[in-house]
Amino acid sequence: MSFIRNYGQEYKKYQQNKVQKKKRASRNAARNIMIKAGFVRKGDGKDVSHLNGNPFDNRRSNLIVEKPSRNRSFARTRNAKKRNPYA
Repeated sequence: MSFIRNYGQEYKKYQQNKVQKKKRASRNAARNIMIKAGFVRKGDGKDVSHLNGNPFDNRRSNLIVEKPSRNRSFARTRNAKKRNPYA
């Protein structure tokens, strides 16, 4: 038996959540900071990573540019928190 995902329901439960919207806006702001600083370009395939794992901390000293495979490869805890080697 296969499982069919309901993307509309997932969006309503998670992505439409106010906290998630604020985190997404903050991550987009971090990317814009790095674009203005000249470290990344639109469509370059790089990720802007927060060293301390906090998406609301957009200080330039907390932001680095990484390959997506490096940025998204952190081990996760049982409740889906990042085990950040930098923090």
